[in-house]
This record gives sequence, C-alpha cells and structure tokens, in this order.
Amino acid sequence: PQCQAVRQRLTTHRRNSSNSEAIGIDNSTVFTRILDGLLDGYDNRLRPGLGENVTEIKTNIFVTSFGPVSDTEMEYTIDVFFRQSWRDERLRFKGPMEMLALNNLLASNIWTPDTFFLNGKKSIAHNMTTPNKLLRLRDNGTLLYTMRLTISAECPMQLEDFPMDAHACPLKFGSYAYPVSEVVYTWTEGHAKSVVVAEDGSRLNQYHLLGQTAGTEDIHTSRGRYTVMMAHFYLKRKIGYFVIQTYMPCFMTVILSQVSFWLNRESVPARTVFGVTTVLTMTTLSISARNSLPKVAYATAMDWFIAVCYAFVFSALIEFATVNYFTKRSWAWDGKKALEAQHPKKRDPMVLSKKPNNVCSAGVNYTPNLTKDVSIATISNMTSVPLRGSESRMIDPKKTYNSVSKIDKMSRIVFPVLFGTFNLVYWATYLNREPVVKGAINPT
Repeated sequence: PQCQAVRQRLTTHRRNSSNSEAIGIDNSTVFTRILDGLLDGYDNRLRPGLGENVTEIKTNIFVTSFGPVSDTEMEYTIDVFFRQSWRDERLRFKGPMEMLALNNLLASNIWTPDTFFLNGKKSIAHNMTTPNKLLRLRDNGTLLYTMRLTISAECPMQLEDFPMDAHACPLKFGSYAYPVSEVVYTWTEGHAKSVVVAEDGSRLNQYHLLGQTAGTEDIHTSRGRYTVMMAHFYLKRKIGYFVIQTYMPCFMTVILSQVSFWLNRESVPARTVFGVTTVLTMTTLSISARNSLPKVAYATAMDWFIAVCYAFVFSALIEFATVNYFTKRSWAWDGKKALEAQHPKKRDPMVLSKKPNNVCSAGVNYTPNLTKDVSIATISNMTSVPLRGSESRMIDPKKTYNSVSKIDKMSRIVFPVLFGTFNLVYWATYLNREPVVKGAINPT
C-alpha cells in the first residue's frame, strides 16, 4: 500500500508539471500573438488619438539624489526616476493578464512622448548594464514609461544676500514639437505629491534642501502655445563655512589693526608693520572670497562686510600717518634736549681751576663792561644752581619717549564703537529678514 501511494503521488506531480509547462507554453504563445497583433500595422510616427482628441501625458518625478550645486556655473545636478504615462487605444488587448511587463526594446517600436528639458545643460540616460528603462502595458492601452536620468540644469541665482541667500532651482520640461492643441502634460498625483525627494537623497554640503513644489506654465512661441511642467527645489545656504573662512579672519584683522592705537607714537616701525600687514591681509581675503562666486556686477552681502572692514583697516593706517605728521617736529626737538640732559657735556678742568681767580678778579677790579667775566661766572654757577620746574618738565625723557597723542586716545574709543555698531546692524539686518527667493512660481 505504501508503494502504491508513492506511485500515485509521483504520477500526480508529473501530470501537474506537464500541465504547468503546457500552460506556460500557451501563455507565451498567447502573448507573442498579442504583441504581434498589436504591432501589426502600428505606425509609431503618429501620436495616439491623432485627429480625434488631445494626448494627455501624466508625469511624476522621484529624486534619488540632489546635488551638487555649482555657484560659479549656476547649475545643479539631479538624479531622477522620470515617469510618463499615456493611453494609446491602438495597443488595447485581451488576455489572461491585465498588465504586461515588456522589454525596453519595445519602446523603439511604439510612439513615445518627445519630452525634453528646457533648462537642462547636460542629460545622461543610464545604460549599464542595460538601458535603465521600464515599460508596462495595461489591457486598456495605458502605458507606463520610466527611465533613470542624471540631469545638469540651470539654476538662476541672485547673490545680493550671499552668503545668507536662498534660491529656487527649477526643472522645466515639456513637449518639443507638439503644442497644447495636440499634447498636454499633467501631474499624475497633483502638485503636492508628484515630485518626491528621497529622505537620504541630499548631496549638498553648502545648502539645506528646504522642500520642493510643482506647477505648470504655458509659453507662447511662433509655433503656438506649449505646456511647460515646472518643479522648483528650494535651497538655503549654510553660513558656517563662510564664518570660519572669511568673517572671522576679517573680524580679527580689524581688531589687530586697532591694537596700534595703544602703541606710543614714537614706535614708527611697529605701527607701520601693523598698518601695512593688516591692509595686505584684507586684500588677500577679499580676493579669495570672490573666487568661489561668479563674476557678478553687483555687490554681495559679504562684499559689503569686507569693504567696511577694509575701510577700518585703512583708516587705522591713515590715523597713524596723521599722528606721526603732527608729532614729528616736537619729537625731534624734545629728543635732542633729552639726550643732552641724559649725557651732559664734560667740563674743562682748566676752566674749573681758574674759577677762584676769575671770581676774585671780578670782585676787586669791578667794571660795568666786563661781560666776559660775568659770562664765565654764570657758567661756573650752573653746576650749583638747581633747574627750574619749567625747564625740568621740558627735558623729561619719559614724557618725550612714551608720549600719547590725543588722536590715539580718541581712536581707542571711536574705532571699536563704530565697528561694533556696524556688526550689530549688519547681522541684525541679514539674519532676521526672510530670504528673497526669486524665480519661483505658485502651483497652478
């Protein structure tokens, strides 16, 4: 009995296998006949519904990766799954399945939309290991055509607020040859859900991807009116890199230039080095900051900050030149007097030995016209007569070599206050206001 049961199972399995193989062969034969019948007499040069109705192309986009963004070229790169769906009555069929998963080779034998990207600079259709295309056909003649594309598109940028700027990078596409009287584009799931970005799809280092919107627009040309599908991706620049590389060095350079106000006015080499070095540093920073931007004709927010910092540094150098000009003559006179006070002339011993005789002769043989004896007596008495207060103040070496100018005293207060006020106004203006995004349109 057990052997008979095993034999019956084997027999049943063989019958089922043969039946499935027969069904598989029959299905393949049926689908082959369906496709041959669909393509028999099919002209892929003619759009669906020619002369009867308008062909509607439903589209949606799934973004797998966004970025990078080039500021100098004003463009961005995006990797997408671009999906198009339309209905072709000539491809309706009846069979055991509602949908046929077809090979991408069939796409060359049927009519497909002539979609192109209006603001695309360079587009790549991926072909490894085979062309990354998907084609599905429903029994009512509806086709789903999906392909993977990498697109480099233009992104017009207004950089007045750089680096606190925001942009709306568009992606525009539509039909190249068919006006709205023949082909119309629509979003598959409405404006809100037809453009989707993957959660880990951002490839941006300097920007935040805030979101995206979808809309439509009609353009008029000499050939007629065309429908343009538009998707906008909103970007907000990250300021951290520019704070570290530009703003902080400029801030420290201005502070360094104001250190010279605390040096005495006679330290000409030290103050000259401070002024010239800070001016050259600001020049280098301004040039390097412009290298990461396109050559725009207007000034950006960073340009204004660098220009004001440059003005503060240059003003510090001019301030020292002014102080040095007004103190040059008095410094030379006072310095000579101070040197004479520190190193008095040595007296001649012969003159000192004649001092008693001269004094005596002046006392015995007194005449009102003996000017020489009076002058000699005056010179001899200089060693014993103390200096008057006014003379001692005039040749005080401390006041001569560590003098402070009134201009320096004022600059120690005026320059930091003005620079601090400028920073408060600058950062309060640019950080608290909403970024102006130009070029975006509302979904319609």
